[in-house]
Amino acid sequence: MLNPLKIKIKKIGPDAVVPSQGSFHAAGFDIYSNENIIIFPEETKLVPTGLAFEIPEGKVLFIWDRSGMGAKGIHRFSGVIDSDYRGEVKIALFNSTKEPYEIKKGDRICQGIVQDYYKPEFMLVEELSETKRGDGSFGSTGR
Repeated sequence: MLNPLKIKIKKIGPDAVVPSQGSFHAAGFDIYSNENIIIFPEETKLVPTGLAFEIPEGKVLFIWDRSGMGAKGIHRFSGVIDSDYRGEVKIALFNSTKEPYEIKKGDRICQGIVQDYYKPEFMLVEELSETKRGDGSFGSTGR
């Protein structure tokens, strides 16, 4: 059984839609537009959600593409909502196509996933441990 995580949300606008999950085992939840917007080709627009979230300390809300929109060339930019942010979440969407893309109020525009995070404590060292891969980068592990 999955343990639910309670996330407080506040409606900034009266018509804001509470996030929903498409299925019981869905990792992400759908986030909806709170405005009618047209995103022109090669344009990025902030799409209001009408919602503010209270993410528990030690957690982070990641914003991801919806697969259907991504397949159509509409992608989100940015996407980290920290636990101390209390303002309206707006989604930066980019239209990579050659046609305008219409978003209607109430459309699902992205998905959110809440995850644990670790606060890094950086340690400056002279050497790092060796691995088989080493410093091989782009394409070094094959196709």
